[in-house]
Amino acid sequence: MKSNPICWTIVSVLVTIIENLGMAYCFYYLARPFMKQKKGALYAGAIYFFSMMLVRCVLHRDSFEMYAFCVLLAYLALCWIDRRSYEQKVFLAMTFFLLRWFASAMAEVIYDNLYSFAENTDFMQKHLDLWLALYIVVCLVYLVFEFLFIGVSVWCILKAYVYKYADMAKGELLMLLMPLFAGVSGYIVIHCYRRFYIIESGENRVIYDVLALLYYGVTIMILVVVVVLYQSIKAKQEEGLQNELLAAQVDSIKQHIEQVENLYQNIHSIRHDMTNHIMTLERLYEKNELEEAKRYSTELKMVLAKAAGTIKSGNPVTDVILQEKKQAAEQRHMNFYSDFHYPAETTINAFDVSVILNNALQNAIENAGGCETPYISISSYRRKNAYMIEIKNSFKGTVQWDVESGLPLTSKCKTDKQTHGYGLKNIRRVAAKYFGEIDIAVANGEFCLSILLMNTNEDAPFI
Repeated sequence: MKSNPICWTIVSVLVTIIENLGMAYCFYYLARPFMKQKKGALYAGAIYFFSMMLVRCVLHRDSFEMYAFCVLLAYLALCWIDRRSYEQKVFLAMTFFLLRWFASAMAEVIYDNLYSFAENTDFMQKHLDLWLALYIVVCLVYLVFEFLFIGVSVWCILKAYVYKYADMAKGELLMLLMPLFAGVSGYIVIHCYRRFYIIESGENRVIYDVLALLYYGVTIMILVVVVVLYQSIKAKQEEGLQNELLAAQVDSIKQHIEQVENLYQNIHSIRHDMTNHIMTLERLYEKNELEEAKRYSTELKMVLAKAAGTIKSGNPVTDVILQEKKQAAEQRHMNFYSDFHYPAETTINAFDVSVILNNALQNAIENAGGCETPYISISSYRRKNAYMIEIKNSFKGTVQWDVESGLPLTSKCKTDKQTHGYGLKNIRRVAAKYFGEIDIAVANGEFCLSILLMNTNEDAPFI
């Protein structure tokens, strides 16, 4: 090995930098979907990179404990930046720690066997000046396999982990950590056996290396399977919660229907007494009691307006919902504008429209505040078989988006965090029922939600 030692040092440092950069990116890639802000995962990845460079290049330490310490620093960074679901971040840190070590171990097996094979060839024995080139090639192969192993593993974990913003209970964390603890324990046993027995004794380690690779691969597969099982549990929980919310909305709409029935009863009662009201007004005018007649007429108009409501949408149930949301908005000093019209002769169910109105207007009321002139407006129009509902509200702030659903993440704290965030999902579900979709736009201090529903009744008149 007649190459310049400086060249060997430079190559070794470059390999270390590339390796740690790649691992830092993998940590960032793993944590990013779970963070409200991508920069949080970026900062954690940067902390991991610089701490690893300090350990490897300055302190010249390459131990299990030091690597764990660097992952711990990255974990603390995640918790400091995004103070949600600490249990989930424990899982992320432990998972990355396991995958990072397994990827390095698997790549090391390939590296050692490839290097041992090359150094025992007659060609390398005769060309000592090519040892540096051999080292560079083997290091590149090591990096490729290392990044391939951890990249595929991280991708599988992210694909299996669907509900990335769901809270994690301590029992669920324990279930996810069981294969991680088993994997780390097995790795320590295998690594020590390989280093202190196989290598030192000089025995043929091909069979051992194959079994080690199988162990690492099976452990990662078990981890993915456990994540899938965990996500299936979360899916059942979410389905149960959605059913509860749907049942609550059904009860709410039933109450609205009861209000409609009471409204009709009141109108019927007023109509029944209308003759008496007219006769009273006539007597007042006959007696020339004009002021009293005017006062009586004004009160009668107020009673009629209160009974009938001020919003006429074409459907009594949606009338009640719009009237209720209008009053709720006005109580919060918000302007409420309605140009909503229920489509005539349509296959679109009034119950489904009520679900849309309840969820959309409730979200609008919660997010319209904080502006100088808060407002909410709702409109609808129909073009052939397409029926569009558009809800706009004043909005102050920024919107962060859920990568998976494409829906906004909440920036508000609610007393019932479990039920929050399902409003837009329920709206999208209704839209999908009618082969439609929802669209969200935020610009110029305004939040706009558009819901497209397709009327499947071909015989319906086009408006």
